[in-house]
Amino acid sequence: MNGDTAIRTRGLTRRFGTTLAVDHIDLNIPRASIYGFLGPNGSGKSTTIRMLCGLLTPSAGDAEVLGLTVPGQAETLKHKIGYMTQRFSLYEDLSVRENLQFIAEIYCLPRRRRTQRIAELLDIYKLAALGQQRASTLSGGEKQRLALAAATLHEPELLFLDEPTSAVDPQSRRAFWETLFELCAAGTTILVSTHYMDEAERCHALAILDRGRIMADGTPKQLEDALDAVVIEIETTDPARARPFIAAMNGVLSVTQLGVRLRVLLDPHLAEPAQRLRETLQQQGQSATTLLTRPSLEDVFVAATQGRYRRGDA
Repeated sequence: MNGDTAIRTRGLTRRFGTTLAVDHIDLNIPRASIYGFLGPNGSGKSTTIRMLCGLLTPSAGDAEVLGLTVPGQAETLKHKIGYMTQRFSLYEDLSVRENLQFIAEIYCLPRRRRTQRIAELLDIYKLAALGQQRASTLSGGEKQRLALAAATLHEPELLFLDEPTSAVDPQSRRAFWETLFELCAAGTTILVSTHYMDEAERCHALAILDRGRIMADGTPKQLEDALDAVVIEIETTDPARARPFIAAMNGVLSVTQLGVRLRVLLDPHLAEPAQRLRETLQQQGQSATTLLTRPSLEDVFVAATQGRYRRGDA
């Protein structure tokens, strides 16, 4: 493995009986970067992370994480990684400080370093005033901060985050991501799974997964620039009534309503698409204005998960 690579996989596959959960995934994730898995539920995000952590044995393929093979060297690897699950997995009946002390003992931190590190984390994650409070009484955002503190207690080189912000408010999510960028700037590699578009856009690079396969990968801008589709926004008098007529047009890949606007993805080979959209609506008695716009990451996601993502020449 290249010293600049944190994770490398070739043909990584996992079956559960007849179900193919992860289908021959190839990854090359550089160190000190934030890499995202974007995909719907059941797309294979969590299963892939569990294999990379050494918690699941692949059915086929191979993986190296921080230069160690998994699951063969998983015992050595666990001291180098942190793992934060979607569901709060610390002890509800213990206090904030007791949870961190317990995790420190699991990682065999020396007593002096343990005390110092816990004090640091209570301060960094704004938990000092909650140190004696039971975890069960914390808010969603407070539990999230405690879980991240526990996952980073032993200063891991690599941090796995499995949909870590699914149960918190937007302000807590924003603060959480600011913390991730600070960790990354300090040299930590982060692999985060999400189904939020705004979070995926924050990643240095990402893979869009669907039904166990990587449907597209690259930086957010690369993915947007390479989408082989024309994107047009339409303002019309009755977007709800206009939508089925547009969806039935040849060359239309998807139609999404955004308030009073419709966002339409079309085949790039369609001649004069904006004019054709206006004419279709005029035939239904609706006037419309159209605006050619650039693709968004959500457009890429929709195209990829419908099996319609094609890279253009960008």
